[in-house]
Amino acid sequence: MKRVFLVFGLIGALVIVSCKENNATAKINTENVAVAAERDEAAKQVPVMEFAKAEHDFGTIDQGTPQETVFTFTNTGNAPLIITDATSSCGCTVPNPPKDPIAPGDTGELVVKFNGSGQNQVTKTITVKANTEKGSELLRIKAFVTPKGTPAVGPTAN
Repeated sequence: MKRVFLVFGLIGALVIVSCKENNATAKINTENVAVAAERDEAAKQVPVMEFAKAEHDFGTIDQGTPQETVFTFTNTGNAPLIITDATSSCGCTVPNPPKDPIAPGDTGELVVKFNGSGQNQVTKTITVKANTEKGSELLRIKAFVTPKGTPAVGPTAN
C-alpha cells in the first residue's frame, strides 16, 4: 500500500513540476503570429463560380446529330478561379473548360459537345471541379433524341 501512495505521489509531483511554465508569453514569436494572420486572411479569399444557366435543353434532335452548347460563368469570388477538371456522365458528352485562371469579376465559357446518341429523353451531367469552396459544380444537358427516319414527337427546342 505504501508503494501505491509513493507512486501516486511521484506522478503528482512530476505533473506539477512539468506543467509549471514561467512567462510563456515571452516565448511567442511575433513574426510567426504575423505570418499566421496573413495565411488565415488568404484562406478566406476563395473564387465563386456562378453559371448563367446550369441546364441546357437541346429540344428534339435526330439521333447521331452532333450538338454543342456553351455554359457561361462568372467568378464572383475574390480569388482567381482555376478549373482543374470537367467530366461527363458518359463518353457521348465532351466538356471543354478554359485552361487559364479566371480572375475575380471575369467571365469564362465551358463548351460542351454532345454526339446525339441515345433514344427518347436523354439527360447527361457534367461535373466541373475547381478551386471553389464547394469544390465542384453540376451542369446538365438534355434532349429528346428521335431514331433516324422517325418523325419528331418530343418537346420542341427552346
